[in-house]
Amino acid sequence: MSTTFFNLLLADDDTDDCMFFSEALKELPFRCTLTTVQDGEHLMNLLNADANKLPDILFLDLNMPRKTGHECLLEIKLNDYLKELPVIIYSTSLNSDIVNSLYESGANYYVRKPGDFSELKKVIFEVLTITSQNDPQQRSKEKFVIGM
Repeated sequence: MSTTFFNLLLADDDTDDCMFFSEALKELPFRCTLTTVQDGEHLMNLLNADANKLPDILFLDLNMPRKTGHECLLEIKLNDYLKELPVIIYSTSLNSDIVNSLYESGANYYVRKPGDFSELKKVIFEVLTITSQNDPQQRSKEKFVIGM
C-alpha cells in the first residue's frame, strides 16, 4: 500500500464516467479522496474559493457544459494561484490538433478515457505513480499522452 495520499478533483459531466473513475480508484494501492464537479463554472468557482485547499491533481474532461475543459485550463494557467496545479486532461477524443493545443496551453498530461475498466485502472495508476515519483511539471511532448 502506498503511503502517498492524493486529494483528487475530477471535472466531468458524465455521471457514469465519474462512477467508474471512483470505483477504479478504490481498487488502486493509493490513499485518495475524490471530489467531482459536473461543469466548468462549478470547477472554477471551487478552485477560486480557497487557493489553500487545492487538489493535488485535477482530472479535467474537455466537453463540459457552461465552460469547456480547454477554457478552464486556460483560466487555471493564467491564474497565479492555480497555475502550478497539475492538470490531467481526461477525454474520450484523441484529435492530434486538440492534443497539441492542450499541450501548448500547459496541461501536464493527456489521458484518453478507456472503454475498459481494467484499462481505466491502469491509466489512473500510471498518472498517480508518475505524480508521486516526479515533479508534476509538464512532460515532454512525446510522453504527453498516457495510456495509448
